[in-house]
Amino acid sequence: MTAVPFFDLTAINGRVREDLDLAWKSVLQHCKFVGGPEVAAFESEFAAYCGADGCVGVANGTDALELIFAALGIGAGDEVIVPANTFVATAEAVVAAGARPRFVDVLPDTLLIDPDSAAAAVNCRTAAIVGVHLFGQMVDVDGLSSITDRHGLALIEDAAQAHGARFGGQRAGSVGAAAAFSFYPGKNLGALGDGGAVVSNDCELIGRVRCLANHGRSAVERHRHDERGRNSRLDSIQAAALAIKLGHLDEENEARRAAMRRYARQLPSWCELVQTHRKAEPVHHLAVVQVPNRAVVGKSLTDAHIGWGVHYPIPCHRQPAYAEFVEELPVAEAAAEAVMSLPLSPGMRGEEIERVCDALARIQL
Repeated sequence: MTAVPFFDLTAINGRVREDLDLAWKSVLQHCKFVGGPEVAAFESEFAAYCGADGCVGVANGTDALELIFAALGIGAGDEVIVPANTFVATAEAVVAAGARPRFVDVLPDTLLIDPDSAAAAVNCRTAAIVGVHLFGQMVDVDGLSSITDRHGLALIEDAAQAHGARFGGQRAGSVGAAAAFSFYPGKNLGALGDGGAVVSNDCELIGRVRCLANHGRSAVERHRHDERGRNSRLDSIQAAALAIKLGHLDEENEARRAAMRRYARQLPSWCELVQTHRKAEPVHHLAVVQVPNRAVVGKSLTDAHIGWGVHYPIPCHRQPAYAEFVEELPVAEAAAEAVMSLPLSPGMRGEEIERVCDALARIQL
């Protein structure tokens, strides 16, 4: 029996294989592997795509978050509000900055940060709220912005899973003080290795991130270092590949939306799709459902040669590495027991979705 893969990276890259071959060969000709013209070109294109004024390509999405915190001066003595339901890198970046993560609960329908829980966590040490656009859906920007505006806090977007997503017509990357993107290969906009970007409408912040990401080097004098920086640069080959894939992003995101509409029509009633905010236009990085008995459901899918995943089985505040920051967050904890990610790729065929749904419908719970 032919398997239904959880995610078909080979097919995604195969559709642009010839263009990718030409791109890396072009870089090989000029040999400017770091800081080549492809990097500046992609930065400009991606900033425009997001509706932002500036973009800095960096080594990965985690670095992008850390550089934002550094550029904003967030560090020791500060607290940063983070949803418990997120990939660990969100909290990792806060701790790396020297700040303390303050974990808050999520909404039961979207599984995104709960503005009320965030508001209750604000105190005199709070410096920022990280709105994590999880699963390809943007957070309630209105709800979080009202909190950050009222208290003078920075709203930072963790947009690692939301390339092209919108809220109220605005794209991810254009609504906060700054946004961190990941270009890990499995993302909606994925590189051929690691990569990331910081996007912002604050040109001063963009300049500082650019400096910090390049060893703190002065923009006007090569051997002068104005900041204690680091080495976090997007290379020319990745930038060239990302520019090609950016041209296909909207089409692929629409294919993901079409697949999710089919899932919504065909899934059994006990398989509850994560909901979407009324003002959000998601790009469905993941097809997340909540199920009553994940072990039984997962085994049945595996037996049917259907891939699946869990995002995420342990909420951040329950991870051993963050035990000192533990909170009682019942919605996030319940979600961690119930969430399951179904197969989803922009090239997924209707018969594959039907096969997944039929396999689920046959499960006796």
